[in-house]
Amino acid sequence: MDSTRTAVTVASVDGSSRPPQTFGRTVRAYIALMKPRVLELLLVTTVPVMILAQGGFPDVWLVVATVIGGTASAGSAAAFNMYLDRDIDAHMQRTVNRPLVTGEVSPRGALIFAWSLAVFSTVWLWLTTNWLAATLSAAAIFFYVVIYTMILKRRTEQNIVWGGIAGCFPVLIGWTAVTGSLAWPPVILFTLVFLWTPPHYWPLSMKYKDQYEEVDVPMLGATRAGSQVGLQVILYAWATVVCSLLLIPVADMGLVYTVSSLVFGGWFIYESHVLYNRAVRGTEPRPMRVFHASITYLTLLFVAIAVDPLLPF
Repeated sequence: MDSTRTAVTVASVDGSSRPPQTFGRTVRAYIALMKPRVLELLLVTTVPVMILAQGGFPDVWLVVATVIGGTASAGSAAAFNMYLDRDIDAHMQRTVNRPLVTGEVSPRGALIFAWSLAVFSTVWLWLTTNWLAATLSAAAIFFYVVIYTMILKRRTEQNIVWGGIAGCFPVLIGWTAVTGSLAWPPVILFTLVFLWTPPHYWPLSMKYKDQYEEVDVPMLGATRAGSQVGLQVILYAWATVVCSLLLIPVADMGLVYTVSSLVFGGWFIYESHVLYNRAVRGTEPRPMRVFHASITYLTLLFVAIAVDPLLPF
């Protein structure tokens, strides 16, 4: 019998039925383990840095190979994360539909998938780019899985600050894939993403404050008052924008990036101040405005990084 048409009705964790488990649904469940929305940010930060490193558009095959390896690497880290966090994911509304919670993927299947992606991404990047890019990719997986998920996440409210380092590695991987070495521009961009991560994630933790409290995960938004979180968001937003300006003299950036970093950075800072002011006044802070603004800011900034080397001014 064709396995793609074989339907198996499986009960979800709350006892209710869900749609039949087909081959296509299983594939989508494994893709969900890789956190596709996070992968989008990976592409946003990796490819522009490769263009900057090349001073133009790199070899297309190199870009494709780096993106494939980076996607597998980030997907591996996400799958490990879901495997390790499946106990708390089952008690949070925003994560209750993840594949390991619904039963669409078994813990064993998720673990095999995560290890397979980790091995593949490391070997792939070693063969198609260079040893340094492959090593950085493996380090990113280790940092996200061991340092953030296993050690920091459930122990300290500074979890996302230091755990967020894992999300900074794509800029280093993209640069080293092109040049085979490191330099100051990717270090600045690494620092930029490091500083950007807290004001990006803390508003989300404010939104889901009750859910994090329920599972005893000390995200800053769940452990501190809104005004305190808002102040931290402001400080990190300012630091992020200042760091972005350092790239102008170091990488000899042109008009497109200079204007973009000032305009989009100013908007990001403005939204962070709005969050703080609303929290201080005791009104609804609307943290998701800053969350979405942070994503848009980073996207537009890295688009400017990609465009700037391609233009004569």
